[in-house]
Amino acid sequence: MSHILSKHRAAALVGAAIIAGAACLPFAVNSSSAFAAPSDTGGVLAASGSFASVVDADKPAVVTITTTMKATDVSADQESPMDEQFRQFFEDQGIPLPRPAPQHRGSQHAMALGSGFIINSDGVIVTNNHVIDNAVDIKVTLDDGTELPAKLIGTDPKSDIAVLKIQAPKPLQTIAWGDSDKLKLGDQILAIGNPFGIGTTVTAGIVSARGRDLHSGPYDDFIQIDAPINHGNSGGPLVDRDGNVVGINTAIYSPNGGSVGVGFAIPSDEAKAIVAKLQKDGSIDHGYLGVQIQPVTKDVADAVGLAKTGGALVAAVTADTAAARAGLKPGDIITAVGSETVKTPKDLSRLVADLSPGAKESVSVWRDGKTIDLGVTVGGNENSQKQAAAENSDSQGQNTGQPSLGIGLTDLTPDVRQQLDLPRSVSGAVVASVNPDKAAAAAGIQSGDVIVSVNDKPVHNARDVKAAVAEAGKAGRKSVLLLIERDGNKTFVAVPFAAA
Repeated sequence: MSHILSKHRAAALVGAAIIAGAACLPFAVNSSSAFAAPSDTGGVLAASGSFASVVDADKPAVVTITTTMKATDVSADQESPMDEQFRQFFEDQGIPLPRPAPQHRGSQHAMALGSGFIINSDGVIVTNNHVIDNAVDIKVTLDDGTELPAKLIGTDPKSDIAVLKIQAPKPLQTIAWGDSDKLKLGDQILAIGNPFGIGTTVTAGIVSARGRDLHSGPYDDFIQIDAPINHGNSGGPLVDRDGNVVGINTAIYSPNGGSVGVGFAIPSDEAKAIVAKLQKDGSIDHGYLGVQIQPVTKDVADAVGLAKTGGALVAAVTADTAAARAGLKPGDIITAVGSETVKTPKDLSRLVADLSPGAKESVSVWRDGKTIDLGVTVGGNENSQKQAAAENSDSQGQNTGQPSLGIGLTDLTPDVRQQLDLPRSVSGAVVASVNPDKAAAAAGIQSGDVIVSVNDKPVHNARDVKAAVAEAGKAGRKSVLLLIERDGNKTFVAVPFAAA
């Protein structure tokens, strides 16, 4: 079960918290629990003045999910992977997230509460993975109060979706999938679930934003809503005015554990396809490429001769992976996978994750001023591996308006190598000084950085760097692309000449 994540934001948002899985409400058996009261949020009325007909049709298909697990599985020291991903995202923004306080437990087991919805009359139920994660027993309570044991059919932690199955004495009422792609900002929606365990509750609101990326996985494309959702709502349906499921309620951002009108739901168009795969196979094997990638800014595009921005810049290739075997190299810009165009690193992450291990696919890359196609046999996603993911480290200077060569260089001598604790395999030129008034400083280049290559050409000393930069200038390039090594990590930085 997911723990509540509390965090503190500066100024007016002091005390705000992100809750991974707004609805998974953990509580200890035979112990008391205290909950923060939800905020008083104004509702939204349908054109007719009421959503009663939608609620009458959908409420019987919404269920409460109660899971039992070993108490150690829900201790404050063992957060779910989804919790940790949300925590990392906000801590990367400089927002600390305190760990949940240890809870007193009166038994060897604990329980957690979430929601779900029935999509087949024979008892197939959809919910969040974090609602049932680590459970040793799962029970489903229907809208009429009937409690039934549930079997886990399949789960996919990367999309945070799970499918359950119950055996009911009669056909069950269902809720239909809707089309989340048709949602527009301002569209009315309803959230249905069991907040705080008080019983099935309906709240109304609008679509506040689309495509929210919280950096929790390759499928991040959350719908942001202002309909109040709270602990216990996770896994419940987000429905449109026609009563169709357009999302799965998953997380909230909150100052006190209650709703402040910033909730997140998994789009139904994404969820529907994943649920179908889980029903068929019980799990999903995601594709794995083996590259670290970053965005292609205008400066990067200028440096490599691309007419426009777009694609995913390969910063590093992991040895003995699908990317390495296909011949991908640092400095390549991946522009397409098969017939699908790659506009951003996120596009590549999702396209790769959707491929099955062993699939053969063509990858288009921009290299040395032209497009080439490479054949890739997609790898499997082992526990120790990650899908292609955008790497947005500080050393990239946030990839905006970045560096000129306002730097002093020195050769990588044995003494310097020892001072920087660099392995012998690293060669290049060391940044000895940075002019604070030049673009290099704005880009985040620091003294001690090692320039490994310039415009994809390896360099071995300061003279090589200067020569490569001069060559780029003579070729009419507006910027130069540097591969920087710092603390064992490699990052590309584009340097616009105009800012020198």
